[in-house]
Amino acid sequence: MAERSFKSEVAKLRLGAGQEFRGEGILAVTKALLQSGVSYVSGYQGAPISHLVDVLADADDVLRDLGIRFEASANEAAAAAALAASINYPLRGAATFKSTVGTNVASDALANLASGGVTGGALIIVGEDYGEGSSIMQERSHAFAMKSQMWLLDPRPNLPSIVRAVENGFELSEASNTPVMLELRIRACHVYGSFTARDNVRPTFTLKDALEHPVRDVNRVVLPPASYLHEKEKVEKRWPAAVRFVQEHKLNEFFDGDAEDIGIVLQGGMYNTVLRALEVLGLADVFGESRIPLYVLNVTYPLIDAEFVRFCAGKSAILVVEEGQPEFIEQAVNTILRRADVQTRIEGKGMLPMAGEYTGGVRKEGVRKFVASFRPDLLADVRASTSSTRLAKAQKSIAGKVHGRPPSFCTGCPERPIFAAMKLVEKDLGAHHIAADIGCHLFSILPPFNIGATTMGYGLGPASASAFNVKADKRSIAIMGDGGFWHNGLTSGIGNAVYNQHDGVILVVDNHYSAATGGQDLLSSRADNKSRSTKHPITEAVKGIGAKWVRQIDRTYDVAKMRDTLKEALTSTEKGPKIIVASSECMLNKQRRIKPLFNKAVKGGERVVRERFGVDEDVCTGDHACIRLSGCPSLSVKHTDDPLKDDPVAAVDNSCVGCGNCGEVAEAAVLCPSFYRADIIHNPTGFDQFMAKLRGGIIGFLQRRRDRRRLALV
Repeated sequence: MAERSFKSEVAKLRLGAGQEFRGEGILAVTKALLQSGVSYVSGYQGAPISHLVDVLADADDVLRDLGIRFEASANEAAAAAALAASINYPLRGAATFKSTVGTNVASDALANLASGGVTGGALIIVGEDYGEGSSIMQERSHAFAMKSQMWLLDPRPNLPSIVRAVENGFELSEASNTPVMLELRIRACHVYGSFTARDNVRPTFTLKDALEHPVRDVNRVVLPPASYLHEKEKVEKRWPAAVRFVQEHKLNEFFDGDAEDIGIVLQGGMYNTVLRALEVLGLADVFGESRIPLYVLNVTYPLIDAEFVRFCAGKSAILVVEEGQPEFIEQAVNTILRRADVQTRIEGKGMLPMAGEYTGGVRKEGVRKFVASFRPDLLADVRASTSSTRLAKAQKSIAGKVHGRPPSFCTGCPERPIFAAMKLVEKDLGAHHIAADIGCHLFSILPPFNIGATTMGYGLGPASASAFNVKADKRSIAIMGDGGFWHNGLTSGIGNAVYNQHDGVILVVDNHYSAATGGQDLLSSRADNKSRSTKHPITEAVKGIGAKWVRQIDRTYDVAKMRDTLKEALTSTEKGPKIIVASSECMLNKQRRIKPLFNKAVKGGERVVRERFGVDEDVCTGDHACIRLSGCPSLSVKHTDDPLKDDPVAAVDNSCVGCGNCGEVAEAAVLCPSFYRADIIHNPTGFDQFMAKLRGGIIGFLQRRRDRRRLALV
């Protein structure tokens, strides 16, 4: 169950020639694929490209009508390997995943694909997750394109440009027999706009045709001596063909300006914010007309020497706006111009930061520095104050007033009690080396849990603890989620541990979905899925690969059971990996699933009970141990009128979803018994109302008796 349904939006994918398509970038990419005659699409979810996989899954009927095969792949390597269908056949195929982590996983398949070359167009659509909002290491897809010689498109972030990039990408791939990468940053993925649609194209040569008329070319297989010929073919045939296509079809764009002695070269994805920076500096108008000439690289690899030489002719200096490091484009431009004996000065990382996201403020300051150095007269009417100065003032004004808020688990998350149990185990058995993994559970490395020492990749948690398979007084603990388990962890984690007789503990967090990437179904998901096979237990998989010590916990909120099972695993004398599968449904997905049903039942007059938890402020001591062992966002503090209590007491706010973790933690850790549960009954029956009056009467009687006794003592 994905975090967002596109069932209503996918109807737009049927729009025909001349009709206006309005929507966000991800939908536009999907429409462009259909207009391009794609035969098959494969993908693995991951921000900022997750919704493309979700759209394709929701558009199953549209794809089926066009004879298009879509596969939600097991991982990025599987998605990339599917492009092998385009090696020998005139089939257009696309693969999509997050970059650069997904590109890391897919790199072997991509390298082989790029070596052998393609007959049909092969497009790799990557979500470039670089910048302040990223959840991964800061790297660029550019290096992968250069390494394997795949052409890299980086279109301007508007729908017409994105659609053209998809269509041109297939054509460029076929013209040069080379796979093409199309990178989309998060703003491009979710930008809203419109474009004029074309008719969807049914593939003229289908996957069925390929199966029934098989073709093979041994020279396309990466094996000596063919692999040596591939390298030569890349340089002598494919590269010149790509350069020729880019020039002839004008994939890169030039925008003139009256300040002809300087210019700006920029990646296509940087266009909107650079233009905004120019506007703020008074160097462009609100309609996008820049006074400084712009050379927009919608194709950032390969670079076109002749276009650079033409753009730089007569210019004293250019600024290269290239996000991330190292400065691949800037270095290449220096080489291109020096070889052509063009003496234009090249500025780039000297004016802009070497690394980090180029936000609006960063780009504005970089452009200002450049213009101030080479055409200061253009800035005569612009105020001298810079964004960095304003930022410094803002930071100073809030210093010490705004507390840091590290990211944390959602309210009611079933993973929170797992780490509460681990903290209790740590109290009894001491600290252990804990190898973390990619997924929601990685929030455990932050307060209040502070659990986890390393993270090496999706599903690689157990493998990253493999070096600690030595005799010692303590065992290592490795954590991975169900998404990581099916992505990579079954073989590299469990299989590796079984084969090498690893004596550590492996904890698989099973929340029924690939929760961190948007709640997509997995092999072990409990939900029915009409187009996928689900309900394959993780415990059966690990037993099938040879694991002997396996424990299943079906309710992670049982903190005491989690604690005791972890203790058993850490103290067991049995050899081999100790595997705990801790299962409870992702609360976000659960709420998405049950809320519509709940609201429908209430409106229909059905009796429905909703659980809520609270804290009795008369009992709470105010030591906040419950918060330190839970960290639930719905747990807060409030002051009381009790003059004997200096510290605020714990309180539960209205975001509570009734998971019960706070009470479970308090009981398992033997904390104060201040938590209570309240059942809120919608559409109560006559019996419910009678019981409510009875309870109210008894409680009222006891309260009045207590008050009389107090008065008697006075």
